Amino acid sequence: MRDMITIPAGTVEIGAPDHHLDTIAAQQPYDRAWFEDEGPQHLLDIPTFQIDRTPVTNRDYADFVDATGYATAAEQRGFGLVYGHAYWQSEPGVCWHTPAPRVDAVTDRPDHPVVHVNHADATAYATWAGKRLPSEAEWEYAAHGPAWTPYPWGSDWNPLLVNSVEQWAGHIQTLDQWRAWWHERYDQHGCTPGTTPVGAYSPGGDSMFEVADIAGNVAEWTASSYRPYDPSATYDPALAAAMLHGYRVVRGGSWKHLRWQVRTTERIACTPDYSCFDLGFRCAADTDND
Repeated sequence: MRDMITIPAGTVEIGAPDHHLDTIAAQQPYDRAWFEDEGPQHLLDIPTFQIDRTPVTNRDYADFVDATGYATAAEQRGFGLVYGHAYWQSEPGVCWHTPAPRVDAVTDRPDHPVVHVNHADATAYATWAGKRLPSEAEWEYAAHGPAWTPYPWGSDWNPLLVNSVEQWAGHIQTLDQWRAWWHERYDQHGCTPGTTPVGAYSPGGDSMFEVADIAGNVAEWTASSYRPYDPSATYDPALAAAMLHGYRVVRGGSWKHLRWQVRTTERIACTPDYSCFDLGFRCAADTDND
């Protein structure tokens, strides 16, 4: 089981300030409409809770499966979703315990975060462990503390503190540069997830609460439905549609993401039945006095 950290009750800045969204829009290929769901920044009172110090690992998930006989959605359908040479594709036989052909998650990567789990798969583990998934607000509070910072360690980007693309490929500014990196990586490693053992970037990459891997490595499911911070605001049509159709919030970005996706306020929306090779989770719990 994961070690848990108690996060004290607090009044927390949730979401990104307006000037930061302008900065992000000027730096990367997508316009500001793609990040409008991070605003407006607002204060939220969050009660005391606990959160796993690191994401759930392959060894953790194996304990759950051994105890319950649980079969994930990817196992039941017979394939996992991976990024191929040029786009997303189905890979037969790939699932949490075989994250890539000829890779055994438990034997080869016991301390790596589990992947190829959808929202129900993550929730089933959390319930078995006597825990739950964190809310989106709890996750963000654990990531940056009561005052907003774009990264868990502070304001300045540092690729050496997080498992993201730029740890391996250097500074990437355009989608074409990302594709060039990906093609080279795929030729060498295929669809094997680029995860690292949990806690590998501690303590430098930890949040102020010593929560590890909350940026990069794997993106993480939360318990929250994808909703606007301001219901009266106008959003990009793709974001607005996801807000209406039961999508769940994913946070933190992953090993294949750029610095913009591993920020503490980046919101990704996924259908609950979605799973792939860079999406995992960590658990939360209420405290005894709640």
